Amino acid sequence: MGKSRLLVVEDDLDIGNMLKIYFSGLDFDVDVAVRGSDALEKTKQVLPHLIVLDIMLPDIDGYEVCRNLRTNMRTSHIPVIFLTQKDERSDKLQGLELGADDYITKPFDIEELKLRVQGAIRRAERESLTDPRSGLPAGRLIEEQLRRIIREKDWALIDARVNHFEPFKDVYGFVAGDDVLRFTAMLIGEVVDELGTARDFIGHAGGDNFIVITTADHAPAIRDRLRARFDQEVQTHYNFMDRQQGFMQAPAPGGTTVKVPFMTISMGVVSPRDHSFADIREITELAAEARRQDFASAGKAG
Repeated sequence: MGKSRLLVVEDDLDIGNMLKIYFSGLDFDVDVAVRGSDALEKTKQVLPHLIVLDIMLPDIDGYEVCRNLRTNMRTSHIPVIFLTQKDERSDKLQGLELGADDYITKPFDIEELKLRVQGAIRRAERESLTDPRSGLPAGRLIEEQLRRIIREKDWALIDARVNHFEPFKDVYGFVAGDDVLRFTAMLIGEVVDELGTARDFIGHAGGDNFIVITTADHAPAIRDRLRARFDQEVQTHYNFMDRQQGFMQAPAPGGTTVKVPFMTISMGVVSPRDHSFADIREITELAAEARRQDFASAGKAG
């Protein structure tokens, strides 16, 4: 499992740097934003596992940042801990009403903040809210989205899987494998930001499997751009020799090796324009079958 990503939103540079140094020493990947608008932009680029959010910021306040996060389909699951000088009961209640997970007032005990940060991240993972490697919504949050869309008309679900991922992980190691999963999550986010809508949802269904929920009109363009970019950019995860020869050598039974193609991404798309669905299981089963057909057709083309 990779490092947990922590975003600290704090306009006091001393506090921000202190938290960055402290949590980096605990093996967190820490980024700092001094403005609310910067925090929202950073969150859009790379999903943090948790946000420590000051209320008093130079542009928009922490309440507005939290409200924006909670109303955006892509960021509504991220745990938020308010860190502020405000200690009035009404201020605390306002933060909790907006969906903050916790509230700590300054001056604060950094050991207490550490325990609350670790607890919130563990809770999100234990409740199957996020995948610990990608930071994307997982299990229960994906199921909630499926239950939402089955009552609606204009949607499409893209079931995406990274092919040849397990042999890559066996040769390059699980750390490199986690890097590929984070790369895939980030790439999907960039493509959806470019070609999708503000209501689109991205989830990590487990292992090498991701989903995108968008509109039926946007799905084809997202699928095609994602495939093209993945095929080109995934090669950076291979060493120079493998890139030169165009494949990877993986161990095989009997002490031999076998040629394994570079990783690709297969995608199946389903929408109510093409099918009627009685329950969410039919959505996932049909999408998975469409993805398998996509993989099979790519193999025949190759």
